[in-house]
Amino acid sequence: MPVFFFAYIVVMYALSFILLLSLAPFGDSRPSAGEGLASLLTRQQYEQLFPHHHPIYTYEALIKAAATFPAFAGEGTREIRLRELAAFFAHAAHETTSGWSGAKGGPYSWGLVYTDEQACLDGHCTQYNTGGTSPYKPVAGKSYYGRGPLQLTYAYNYGLAGQELGLPLLENPEMVGKDGAVAFRTALWFWMKAQTPKPSCHDVICGKWQPTAADRAARRTPGFGMTINIINGGVECRTETPAGKDARQERIGFYRHFAVLLKVSVEKDCDCKGMGTYGN
Repeated sequence: MPVFFFAYIVVMYALSFILLLSLAPFGDSRPSAGEGLASLLTRQQYEQLFPHHHPIYTYEALIKAAATFPAFAGEGTREIRLRELAAFFAHAAHETTSGWSGAKGGPYSWGLVYTDEQACLDGHCTQYNTGGTSPYKPVAGKSYYGRGPLQLTYAYNYGLAGQELGLPLLENPEMVGKDGAVAFRTALWFWMKAQTPKPSCHDVICGKWQPTAADRAARRTPGFGMTINIINGGVECRTETPAGKDARQERIGFYRHFAVLLKVSVEKDCDCKGMGTYGN
């Protein structure tokens, strides 16, 4: 084969390859199922965010759980994905922290320390042992207090989460506090699920949720503050008691702290103060 002809073939092949690349979606940040979060967050970053995490809250447990919810931190630009990660971690850290103002490394270094609601370990929190009007009734001898990164509570939530995740959570609620992947799956289930009239935290922080006229009248707007409203608005957003105010400020503090570590900007107003709540 003449040398010039061989060179011609090589050049044409290279041009074809370049053309194929040019047809690929530019800036497409959609992850493949099971790979999205791992491509966004490394183990080293995770350990930096949670240097004192409980042994069940491993990086591997988080990645495994996230494979069930590929849209989590997987929609929109990289900035949007990182901001969702900071928001989710902020709420998880607040719910499970053992930090205080003088703690080593600062108060925001102590998230994901607890697996179970500390005030309920003696079994007295029987108010959570109810299925309400749902078909998910508590099992005798079981307790449904807060467990996991977002502190799943109430028998009806354990029942619904268990049904949708294919897990026996009504019969064995303890597994949420003992199995890291299960714990993260329940937290992500809550984060991703819209429960009318509330939108999902995922849709809010990603900008997919659009407030209705009623929402706007109630001063409900997209952003981190709205996720506080969804999770615990009745306690934290419509009160100025020291405890309620401190709780939401701690969530905001974690959010901004994680955003700095993840190198992503956040909105100026992260508060839910003044928003109409849902009675939770």
